[in-house]
Amino acid sequence: MTVTLITGANKGIGFETARQLLELDHVVYIGARDVERGQKAAAEIGARFVQLDVTDDASVSRALATIDSAEGRLDVLVNNAGILGGGAVDGPTALRAFDTNAVGIVRVTEAALPLLRNSSNATVVNVSSSAGSFWAVTNPDRPEFGLPLALYSASKAAATMLTVQYAKSQPGIKFNAVEPGTTATDMTAAFGIGRTPQESAGVVVRLATLDTDGPTGTFQDENGELPW
Repeated sequence: MTVTLITGANKGIGFETARQLLELDHVVYIGARDVERGQKAAAEIGARFVQLDVTDDASVSRALATIDSAEGRLDVLVNNAGILGGGAVDGPTALRAFDTNAVGIVRVTEAALPLLRNSSNATVVNVSSSAGSFWAVTNPDRPEFGLPLALYSASKAAATMLTVQYAKSQPGIKFNAVEPGTTATDMTAAFGIGRTPQESAGVVVRLATLDTDGPTGTFQDENGELPW
């Protein structure tokens, strides 16, 4: 059995990723801040639930301790939790965006590393975005070109760089960042754009199910590696 933890997984891409990995016989832990919503989502698809707020060190520690006690290892970590950070561009909003989208990756990954090292095929997928890519946001042919999301874009650029640095510092664990595609979720509802979460989750699942000789330190979408 492959043991998988997905953060921010009570809805959207995270929830659909959980559903698809369950179909591949993973033991899936849905991490969510809200206990009621997380438990409901887990029960709906037969996953397990851990309360996990990526902005709270104690919450992260408790979640990983729960998985350690039950499983003794973690094979796949999907750092999916994220916020748009829209609205005012100011210090408090910037802190919230970076705390969730970038610092949250550090919190969860650092807490998970001991369990990942117990796996024979440890894989970390960081759900990033081409909105954090210089190549995409300066290309008029890309949808990211017109998105007025400075803080989201900057925090996702940090998420992708963290992926590369972790891949370098943890050679026994695969770290890859993913652009799941423009997706219609609660987060993007104001823009009225995107495909279904089911479609985008397939991109995440592909990187979450790599063989032992799979790539590391990459930024990919469904068509392969992306410039950034």
